[in-house]
Amino acid sequence: MTVLHLDSSITGDNSVSRVLSRSIVEQIATPGTEVVRRDLVADPVPHLTLDAFADTSVLDEFMAADTVVIGAPMYNFSVPTQLKAWIDRILVAGKTFRYTATGPEGLAGPKRVIVALARGGFYEAGSPSSSLEHLETYLRGIFNFIGIEPEFVAADGIAIGPEQREASLNAALDESLKLAA
Repeated sequence: MTVLHLDSSITGDNSVSRVLSRSIVEQIATPGTEVVRRDLVADPVPHLTLDAFADTSVLDEFMAADTVVIGAPMYNFSVPTQLKAWIDRILVAGKTFRYTATGPEGLAGPKRVIVALARGGFYEAGSPSSSLEHLETYLRGIFNFIGIEPEFVAADGIAIGPEQREASLNAALDESLKLAA
């Protein structure tokens, strides 16, 4: 089994999404698992240009993975630009999706994608900020589009204060344990 482990948080050791993604990889990796690590901050994928579009190395790495674990913090209500640049390389017509007479068809499955979300506030349905949640909804839409049903583990309210951050992180870490089952 090959696991592609992506991180996109700019906060380094202080990153909740990095703690969660690392825990998830540790939970799902079995002896013999190859883990391919890509830190999108330390080694960013350049933003998409027509010239850069010919480089398929990111797409090849994604397609070769059986499982993809993504650390995704919410920045300004959506994905970090580093993660968006990576996404732009894996959404390729004819490779991960195609258009048909009945609509788009995802071609990237079967593949397991687990996303470790970290959000400073609370964005669940019915909350005052729910209309601003464009992280999970965006990632769910993107992966569904290419034929994958992603799984999510979230730590919410981490900017409320140290006690809330700790409680949210611990709850998310507990949730990550269930992913290996």
